[in-house]
Amino acid sequence: MASTTMPKFSFPILRTLKHTLQPYPYLLLSLPRKFPSSNLRVQGKILSKSLGLKSFNLSNKVVFLVTSTCMRRGECSCSQLRAISSLAAGQEAIPKTESEVDEEGPKTGTLPTNESLGEQGQELVVLPTNESSETLLRLRHTSAHVMAMAVQKVIPEAKVTIGPWIEKGFYYDFDIKEPLAEKDLKKIKKEMSLNLLNPLMRLITKICSSSMSEYLLLVGILILILDSASRDLYATDCEEWWDLCAGPHVERTGQLNRKAIELESVAGAYWRGDEKRQMLQRIYGTAWETEEQLKAYQVQKVEAKRRDHRRLGQDLDLFSIQEDTGAGLVLWHPKGALVRQLIEDYWKKIHLRKGYELLYTPHVAKLDLWKTSGHIDFYKENMFDQMDIEEELYQLRPMNCPFHIQVYKHVPRSYRDLPIRYAELGTVYRFERSGALHGLFRVRGFTQDDAHIFCLPDQIRSEIRGVLDLTEEVLTQFGFKRYEVNLSTKPEKAVGSDEIWSRATTALKQALDDKGWDFCIDEGGGAFYGPKIDLKIEDAIGRKWQCSTIQVDFNLPERFKLSYVDSEDKKQPIMIHRAIFGSVERFFGILIENYAGDFPLWIAPVQARLLPVTDTEVPYCKEVVAKLKENDIRAEYADGERLAKLIRNAETEKIPLMAVVGPKEVQSRTLTVRTRHGGELGTLSIEEVIQKIENSVATRTLL
Repeated sequence: MASTTMPKFSFPILRTLKHTLQPYPYLLLSLPRKFPSSNLRVQGKILSKSLGLKSFNLSNKVVFLVTSTCMRRGECSCSQLRAISSLAAGQEAIPKTESEVDEEGPKTGTLPTNESLGEQGQELVVLPTNESSETLLRLRHTSAHVMAMAVQKVIPEAKVTIGPWIEKGFYYDFDIKEPLAEKDLKKIKKEMSLNLLNPLMRLITKICSSSMSEYLLLVGILILILDSASRDLYATDCEEWWDLCAGPHVERTGQLNRKAIELESVAGAYWRGDEKRQMLQRIYGTAWETEEQLKAYQVQKVEAKRRDHRRLGQDLDLFSIQEDTGAGLVLWHPKGALVRQLIEDYWKKIHLRKGYELLYTPHVAKLDLWKTSGHIDFYKENMFDQMDIEEELYQLRPMNCPFHIQVYKHVPRSYRDLPIRYAELGTVYRFERSGALHGLFRVRGFTQDDAHIFCLPDQIRSEIRGVLDLTEEVLTQFGFKRYEVNLSTKPEKAVGSDEIWSRATTALKQALDDKGWDFCIDEGGGAFYGPKIDLKIEDAIGRKWQCSTIQVDFNLPERFKLSYVDSEDKKQPIMIHRAIFGSVERFFGILIENYAGDFPLWIAPVQARLLPVTDTEVPYCKEVVAKLKENDIRAEYADGERLAKLIRNAETEKIPLMAVVGPKEVQSRTLTVRTRHGGELGTLSIEEVIQKIENSVATRTLL
């Protein structure tokens, strides 16, 4: 959606613009209100003639919208807009009556059953998404219009720009001189509520034109370049305010539930995301179908804030991202590095067991390699600048694929060698704008759990099934058992024959069917080089995270001239890209938030902490810690504080097991054990404690 304040101009200026305007297929011109509303077709011919255009009709792909120039946002004669857009569409626009709207009623999505909110034991409504509920999408898009209207009533000088729906609601960017404050949001929300108590806005018609590319302000005339589909004209009944937008929208704002809409925050945003252009003020809001959904979302939002991995990473001393080091570059502190090591050790062990071969490859390569792979042509904006080394250009790697291909190419391959499965925890470097960086979720240097499978065409199905089984096994180990699976098929522009695309897509479908997983098909959503499967995991509070991906690739084998020899001739193998975590950094951030920093015993950086009552018990604590470490148990002791403070510190640091050691324990050579989840375990021998910890780690269960 887009908008601007329409400037005044004189009619003779039109005559000077015919060479400027002629190349554009669709034009939106701002004309004075004084133009009479009668005989619009005659007026159109006059204007067309003054611009050197043949006529005012659809065949010339010229649409004139007669609007106001003296009121903000496009307060105009909507009867004129309706009439002209009808001419453009080649049919009469008949808006729905109020009775029709009331009879039809608002469309609402079905609420799924409730799920548990993790360890809190609270009930959480499983919230609908934009993908699962078109009604929700329409509500959010319409709410953005209602907010824009309210902003311009509260702040008359505000200029509106763009404002789409987003994952949890909507936003709108405004050009406002004074910074917005919390009190302004309250005023705007109040104005929105008043408007919704007396619903004014409704969908008037569709205009035969589509995606808005850019506004050009030429000597006082607003020109909107459009292409081929349609735009919604959304306006108030009294015709004092309107908006032109792609939608989708509800028919009337009366279908919005004012108690299910909330304004959330204000942030700065550059026009069109370009940091060299004007800074605007962005207002974020959320909208839902029911008040209950809004309340459930707010509970989830509070819980998400409590689990924020950036705060917990600092509180638990797991990692940091420091200005002196560089934005988007992660420093792993000892505890975080230990958790990472445990994750990577498990990852390597299970991959070796499943027939993968591990690789280590360079972080940099000659520029020619990235030219061959196509990254320079298609991915350059995400890559760092090249380095000149001894008069040759080198490039930090944004991906691992070309290195694995080089290993495959190192020796001739026979069909008997396939499938070949290479896996690597490979660190890559990608340029991200500073405004897009976000903790561990969006960084500039990260480690992918990358793997590439080279196989025969008739091995695709079994290899994909193997990847799905491995993905399930790995994610289950970390507590993720609910997934959303999507299969993306051939896009309009693609490499590879229709036959191989059909064969690969069918193999992916069959593998998913064999697995017994429900999945959605995203028609045309595949990469240009092959179909893919994407998997989102659901965390403890119902949020979904994109992690695992499986992609069939017909492009890189062709670019690098990969081959194998069968009984007849040389042939090209199929290449499958595959990642389970996505990246170690992102997955670690998800783990932190899923467990709220309270890691399961098997990956907790400190598994047990001994707490001496007095300094007298410290020697015994040292002895016990040494014995626990001999059994690969991550143990330590803490002293120097009163016992109550030591216990509080252990709880704050989320230590899974703590043992209070007093004179009684020293004398009997035992430990009085307490766990975070199981409570008091009583007095146990050191051997019993070791056995309980080892059993819990082996079975991945709580102690």
